[in-house]
Amino acid sequence: MRDFVVAAGAELGMRVEWRGQGLDEQGVDTKSGRTIVRVDPRYFRPTEVETLLGDPSKARAKLGWKPECSFGELVREMVANDLDIARRDAVVAREGFRTYRYSE
Repeated sequence: MRDFVVAAGAELGMRVEWRGQGLDEQGVDTKSGRTIVRVDPRYFRPTEVETLLGDPSKARAKLGWKPECSFGELVREMVANDLDIARRDAVVAREGFRTYRYSE
């Protein structure tokens, strides 16, 4: 998750630095000093493990699977999509939701 937050922050022009440890760890934007991410125990799995690492080698070997995009490309797509949604939501909040009727 740390790598994802750092990459997503970079897409938004932020440099995220991790401070603290354990439950006190926070991701802070070094430009603004704002805390971007903090640990919230409500989202822990019941049997939380310290480190989870994925290894796609078995899928490659047995299924011939190959990723269609890189980690960086995936982050860029996710950030771009979320920005589009945030912009739309900002327009709706500012302008209100209007129902339009079209006649033929």
